[in-house]
Amino acid sequence: MKLAVEVVQAQDLKPKDGHGTANPFVEVEFAGQRRRTATKFNNLNPQWNETLFFDVVDPLDLPKSTINVSVFHERLSVGSSASRHISFLGRVRLSGSSAAPSRLDAAPQLCPLEKRSLFSNVRGAIDLRLYVVIPDVGYQAADANIPLSTFAPSTPPVESIPSMATHSVPSTVGTIHDTNTLPPKKNKSQRSSSKVKEKERREFHSIGASPATAKSDTSYTTQFFSNHERRQHRPSQFFYRANHEKAEPATAVPATVQATPPPKSDYKIVETKPPLAALLGYLCTCGSDKIKNTFDLVEQMEFLYVRIVRACELPHMNITGSLDPYAVVKLGDITLNTNHRVQNRNPEWNEVFAFSKAQVQAPRVEIVVKDKNLIKDNVVGKTAVEVADLPKRVPPDGPVAPQWYRLRKGNGSADDESYQGRIMMAVWWGTQADEVYPVALHPDSHHLPPAAVHHTRSKVYFSPRMSYLRVNVVSAQDLQVSRPDPQIRVKIQLGTQQQWTQVSPVRSQSPTWKNEAVMLVAAEPFDERLVLTVVDMVSPTKPEPLAKLVVSKSAIRSLNDHHKPLPPQWFTLEKPDGGILNGGGDDHGKLQVALYYDKNYHVLDEPAHFSSDFQPSAKPLRKPDIGMIELGILDARNLAPQLTNNGGGKSANAYCVAKYGRKWVRSRTILGTTSPSWNEQYSWDVHDLCTVLTVAVFNNAYVDSKNNNNARDEYLGKIRIRLSTLEINRVYTYYYPLMVVHPTGLKKTAELHLAVRLTCKSWINTLLLYTKPTYPKMHYLQPIPIQQNNTLRYFTKLSVVAKLARAEPPLRIEVVHHMLDDGSTRFSLRKGKANFQRVLDLFSEAKAFVKWFDDVQNWRKPALTTFVHALFFVFSWMPSLIVPTTFIYLFLLGAWRYRQRSHLPAHVDMSLADTALPDELDEELDNMPMSTRPHEVIMGRYDRLRIVGGRLQGMVGDLANHAERLQALGSWRDPRATTIFAIFSIIMAGIFYLVPFQFLAAVFGLYVMRHPKFRSKTPSAPINFFKRLPGKADMLL
Repeated sequence: MKLAVEVVQAQDLKPKDGHGTANPFVEVEFAGQRRRTATKFNNLNPQWNETLFFDVVDPLDLPKSTINVSVFHERLSVGSSASRHISFLGRVRLSGSSAAPSRLDAAPQLCPLEKRSLFSNVRGAIDLRLYVVIPDVGYQAADANIPLSTFAPSTPPVESIPSMATHSVPSTVGTIHDTNTLPPKKNKSQRSSSKVKEKERREFHSIGASPATAKSDTSYTTQFFSNHERRQHRPSQFFYRANHEKAEPATAVPATVQATPPPKSDYKIVETKPPLAALLGYLCTCGSDKIKNTFDLVEQMEFLYVRIVRACELPHMNITGSLDPYAVVKLGDITLNTNHRVQNRNPEWNEVFAFSKAQVQAPRVEIVVKDKNLIKDNVVGKTAVEVADLPKRVPPDGPVAPQWYRLRKGNGSADDESYQGRIMMAVWWGTQADEVYPVALHPDSHHLPPAAVHHTRSKVYFSPRMSYLRVNVVSAQDLQVSRPDPQIRVKIQLGTQQQWTQVSPVRSQSPTWKNEAVMLVAAEPFDERLVLTVVDMVSPTKPEPLAKLVVSKSAIRSLNDHHKPLPPQWFTLEKPDGGILNGGGDDHGKLQVALYYDKNYHVLDEPAHFSSDFQPSAKPLRKPDIGMIELGILDARNLAPQLTNNGGGKSANAYCVAKYGRKWVRSRTILGTTSPSWNEQYSWDVHDLCTVLTVAVFNNAYVDSKNNNNARDEYLGKIRIRLSTLEINRVYTYYYPLMVVHPTGLKKTAELHLAVRLTCKSWINTLLLYTKPTYPKMHYLQPIPIQQNNTLRYFTKLSVVAKLARAEPPLRIEVVHHMLDDGSTRFSLRKGKANFQRVLDLFSEAKAFVKWFDDVQNWRKPALTTFVHALFFVFSWMPSLIVPTTFIYLFLLGAWRYRQRSHLPAHVDMSLADTALPDELDEELDNMPMSTRPHEVIMGRYDRLRIVGGRLQGMVGDLANHAERLQALGSWRDPRATTIFAIFSIIMAGIFYLVPFQFLAAVFGLYVMRHPKFRSKTPSAPINFFKRLPGKADMLL
């Protein structure tokens, strides 16, 4: 097998010859083999269209191999003996996994040239195409009608060809030229003979293999060797020249090549232009309806709704007089049934059926009432409604009123006056904006049992209102202890949460504590009782209970204002084995404790880097909303579920879940298709732009699994959209690729089509928000330690899981865990490398400055060097101009980058998941590794090492996030923040130009050293502005 590297062209190369041009050629190295292309003289945008071939010893090693592509400039010096010198122009490193199975499947890859060292001066890009060629199998060119010949296997190595003459370099387009690299250096005796050998340059012609000779000696058979055998069978390096102009056509045989991951271009977002009312305009849309006023981010879908309310006066159908009726709705070949009612002649169903417009293939809708029997169901009566006569309902119109229809006999004619009862129903044309759409039964889910149908409907959920319960134990009195020097502790328990105070330093019957404040998470409604147990630590493993206190929710106060702290209270303790609530019975002492719900904090349920809410629990302290975020879930394509359902193969039953703040939305499950279309629109009130909207796609395993309780919905990918990176009133319509990290590598599971729009009420209030603290004030006055904060967030997540699991249908546990980014702090070597790479990328501008200064020092650009020297003399004589000129430079830099800003929304990158080793991914996805060694100590140490590694990984990520915020000042990721910074820069430039520098320095020093009385405990406006700048933590996969 051979690897083909097709060098197409290069763009915008760096000039190297002093005349603004270059003489580029490309050198490719793979598995110890080097090939090169022809030299293109005086061309910064050369086109080669040359293909270089390399031997692949073991196809299994190809995905792990690296292909080095380097671009050089050839400098020629003409004299008594022609010599050649090369200069570096850039390089590209490609993975062997990016090679396509054939040339037809190989997409061109435009790769930016990278630097070789810190001082490399590189620019431009190179266009490459990588694919695999089986030697005895022909391959086709870009034009499928022009077959190219096969290559004969490499027999004995051929003598390397000397370098090409400096005065004539062939550059024939469409052929494969000399692919040798720089030959080994020759001594003086060999240089004279090189010209003679140059004339004897050998040229090999590829001869096509006919079907008769296809099984000749030259055919190849792929062999697999061990590591020792690979060294024995490794072919010698050789250089060859191939000319396909004289080649004969070959017989094309399909090649079987190991599947390779999709190229990186498949992981990019794709902009779309769907026919949405928000893009076309309501007034300009031909035939637009009122639905497009509110549902303008989705495509309008028409449905035929049939609502069966009830029936009456149904006849007896058997001797016993019983009747088990149910209704059947027929539309062409589609038949849907209601639930049957047992022995009821006047049944009520109140069920709604929905048929899409594409499914309406019949002129009328038939409704048949049947009697359910064991052998055969009897027809009670039926009626029909013409589809052409149905009304059309468009919100905000009211619902269509149901009407009574007569049920005629099953074999009766339309003129027959006899009837078999009446049925109340309503039939109309509607859209997905109808209020009955979420509860309607669709034909694709009719085969499911009634319990599973609920799991396919769209729903809106809300997280519970949560507060921190603060328990401050002060002292105790008159405890009944069994020894003179007791070690008294208090165990505090709320549901599954359990915490302990420290042992009291006073060892007596009346112990006291200092600063023993314990925080727990309480979710509304506060139906769990708080239990405080006073124990004597007789031994470290066996505490002796002395008394307990059970506090109901009515006895716990709420703190809404931190300026008015609540004093502690005395409570009567009870028997440790039970007693009357809040006292009663024998006296077992008293306990002084401060109990209250501290609603001045925001209860975190998401990681801080991509949180969707920062509102405090107290309603009076919450910020007013500043706008609205609207999300249109349009469709998805190329769904690729990885798990099997019910042992019957992979099935695609996809639904979407979106979360922002307390509001969760779940779309309808589209069954049995890899290209589902939802067209559902949702909206959230926005209180802070520095928040993140999360959208995820799951594969519904409940509808296909026999054991529904153990079925787990498969996670197909997640998208995070930071609101501060969106432009106001702009509609973003893109296909977002969904990626999941599996132990075998990075998998692309689908492409999700979304429409997003951000609207704001007031531009001034939005900009002023950047100067305010992100969290409530209490987070800065009495900050919660990091370790305690992580513990509280864990219990908060459990409360959210328990609340949403009690809904109908429940939002499953695995869905909530993925949406709340469960395991985000788990150690991952891949994420550690990605964070380290983020830190290195931050120094790229410093490296560019060092290179720029090197150019100034070496006078490579005389005009620039002269200007820098003049500027240096001006700043030396007038240092007061340094600061205002710096602000002017920052303003001009922001204005210049405004034109170069990216109009694409930020999307998750691969975070080195495509290059991570399987062992690294297996370690990352392992929740708690269980070592095969018998020693438990080794397992504990390894688990502790992963915990420490996860913390260090988080620290590196925080460092990179802060540095990325500095870059965001002028990158226009957050257009409002960059606008504020640009305006601030120009204002500060004017101030420093007009006001003496000494005065400003004195004012700044006095402000920094001001008295604490004039300081605020909350962060200043510049710090708040900096913390609101967007980083790239939410883009990590």
